[in-house]
Amino acid sequence: MATVSILLAGRNSVHTWWTGIVGCALFAMVFWGARLYADVLLQGFFIVTSVIGWYSWTGSTGKDDLPIRRTPQSMLVWMATAAWVAAGAYGWVLHRYTDAYAPFADSAVLAASVLAQLLLMRRRIETWPVWLLVNTIAVPLYASRGLTLTAVLYTVYWINAWLAWRHWTNQRTTAGATA
Repeated sequence: MATVSILLAGRNSVHTWWTGIVGCALFAMVFWGARLYADVLLQGFFIVTSVIGWYSWTGSTGKDDLPIRRTPQSMLVWMATAAWVAAGAYGWVLHRYTDAYAPFADSAVLAASVLAQLLLMRRRIETWPVWLLVNTIAVPLYASRGLTLTAVLYTVYWINAWLAWRHWTNQRTTAGATA
């Protein structure tokens, strides 16, 4: 279900949200077994934000009302800085107090994923380059834990993020968006 959700997000479909809730619950169980605790926490965050994103995209009308937009550069810089500070701090906590495997890489996936999800919830085009970064870190991390299928899926997600970035850019251009 997570794969369906991710592909639907790339196609700018509101159905990304409910399929994501199911997929994230399943991924949380996988990551718990692999001792990737930041990823478990991340899946819980995704479930909550999927509910919010679903409402944000549809409002009260039940259709895709929220347009694809760009994020102001100053806000994007602030958000990225906050994400990397959080990644470093959480990585240190995991390193110091848990048996986490690759705590800093795991935390980088968490922090960048939070940033990407927040951008996706608001239909911001910058979500896709951030997802590319997430998947670039996640593929070798998951492969190193023996999560081969998950690493392959995240490789597909990397390709999807690249294609989605192009698709959203074309949709935004076609719609004549200037914001």
